[in-house]
Amino acid sequence: MSRSASEHQPPNGLALVVGAVGVVFGDIDTSPLYALQECLSGPHGFAPTPGNVLGVTSLIFWSVTFVVTIKYLLFLMRADNRGEGGIMALLALVPRRLRSRDPGRISAVAVLVIGGAALLYGDGVITPAISVLSAIEGLEVASPALEPYVVPLTVAILAGLFALQSHGTGRIGRLFGPIMIVWFVTIAVLGVRAIVGAPGVLLALSPAHAVRFFADHGLHGARVLGSVVLAVTGGEALYADMGHFGRRPIRIAWLALVYPALVLCYLGQAATVLADPEAASRAFYSLVPSAGWTVALVALAAPATIIASQALISGVFSLTHQAIQMGFFPRLTVRHTGQAAGEIYVPLVNWTLAGACIALVLIFQASSRLAAAYGLAVSGTMLVTSIVYYLVVRHAWGWSRLKAGTLLVLFASVDLAFLLANGLKFLDGGYLPFAIGLVVAVMMLSWRIGRSLVAAAAAASSRPVEDFLARLPSLTPQRLPGTSVCLTSWGEGIPEVLVLAVERLRALHQSVVLFTVETEQVPVVDPAERVTVEPLGQGLHRAVVRWGFRETPNVPAVLEEVLGKAALPARPGEVAYLVGRKSIVSGPRGQMNRVLEPIFAFLARNARNPIDYFDLPVTQVVEVGIRLDL
Repeated sequence: MSRSASEHQPPNGLALVVGAVGVVFGDIDTSPLYALQECLSGPHGFAPTPGNVLGVTSLIFWSVTFVVTIKYLLFLMRADNRGEGGIMALLALVPRRLRSRDPGRISAVAVLVIGGAALLYGDGVITPAISVLSAIEGLEVASPALEPYVVPLTVAILAGLFALQSHGTGRIGRLFGPIMIVWFVTIAVLGVRAIVGAPGVLLALSPAHAVRFFADHGLHGARVLGSVVLAVTGGEALYADMGHFGRRPIRIAWLALVYPALVLCYLGQAATVLADPEAASRAFYSLVPSAGWTVALVALAAPATIIASQALISGVFSLTHQAIQMGFFPRLTVRHTGQAAGEIYVPLVNWTLAGACIALVLIFQASSRLAAAYGLAVSGTMLVTSIVYYLVVRHAWGWSRLKAGTLLVLFASVDLAFLLANGLKFLDGGYLPFAIGLVVAVMMLSWRIGRSLVAAAAAASSRPVEDFLARLPSLTPQRLPGTSVCLTSWGEGIPEVLVLAVERLRALHQSVVLFTVETEQVPVVDPAERVTVEPLGQGLHRAVVRWGFRETPNVPAVLEEVLGKAALPARPGEVAYLVGRKSIVSGPRGQMNRVLEPIFAFLARNARNPIDYFDLPVTQVVEVGIRLDL
């Protein structure tokens, strides 16, 4: 069984359900703006005949039901790491023997996760662009004279959305939740209104129409899955955002409001197309009768699509923070914006996404063109998630091969069908998220491999404690008064930075704490288990401080506890911090791939300084330079 998240997620309540509606479901809940439209009128769409309309609508209904309700809410959300979801949290549940390799090597499951996570970044770039653009395009339906204002207005809205991120997902959720509730009620009412006029559309709830669609079109009909996937693209973001609000509020919001509203809206759109096939190219806005109502619907859809983008943005923030803590991404500035550990803001990632989203709008100019680029990345991530979930239930939870394998076949067959269908759109724009994902994947691979080699070099260069203590009296006959804290990534031996400092300066404080930060494969570490201190002799102590992958290490904040356990009289404001600054140089040693090593060296130079990352007071820091050739 998975570990319970009940002790680690925020308390349940109506406020959490409303907040979840405002943040978690935004992406999937605005898919009605373009999903059915692309299936029946896009470049890969099918003619809006009655058979095709019922078949496509049936495919959308069963895809949403299976992928979101069954796969993600019923199964994957059980695979939480103490309340935290997402592909990185899922990797943390995989047994260490399957995800750990020797220095300079990386396991197959880690490569899979890196690929899936990288594709999610590609999806995070496209989602805000297509969501907001598709809503604002409703102005063209109301009045063609408004067409020149669509792109500028979209850019302005996106800029405002990303500027709002620094206020935190908690505040955003409280602001966006009521708006999204109005959105769902509105699209549900519009859907019911259309269904009443054409009740025959309810036949689409039968899977027989989906089967008949493929019987009529054969393998050629599979290309429609590249558009059907647009209706389920928010599933992965929903899983990644689980740590923001908890599992129970998300399930309540989906089953009580979101899922019924989506189903009614898709059925309503199908009903209008059955009545008027010409409405296929504007399926969503055909739910209202006149241009005036269209403008009103655009006014509601615009904030809804802003909120739609929030799910992916929040998910990318969570993914980045987890990747940093688990050693898959360089250190970046991460700001906590609320009381919950999942409420974070990553400035560099935020503004990089902003620039990329705005660039896409300016380049593609229309949501129908962006739709060709949409879906490939997220379907790839969904497939990776299914495979890693199999490894968790099989090797961590002990499920039988038959039970775990059956689930894998069910989930992966659907994911693979979506992936292959979206592959047909590769040259039409699908290459875009793939290219973005490839860049991110190379960065993550370089950093992971490089950091493992740096750790191995630190272990190899450390001195045995007994040997160092035996030489210490001759190296430093006179000890300096006070206490120093030496930061080291290796929790054994004497780190090279301390050895070099003693050999060069011939001086050492009377008390020395070898301070090692370890990231555990859990979101939050129990405070009672955070700090361990071991005396080494001659005034030296070893302290190991553990943080979870959702936490941001703060050395000064925990130092007082370390000093107390070591029985040292010093106060945090009186100690000196000894930090090694490693400069990575590309040389002839050749342990690291010649392509990846320069990339890692570049990332290491531009990663956040450990002094800033660990919140060390700069006036108390002494740096020792070390050059490494990997």
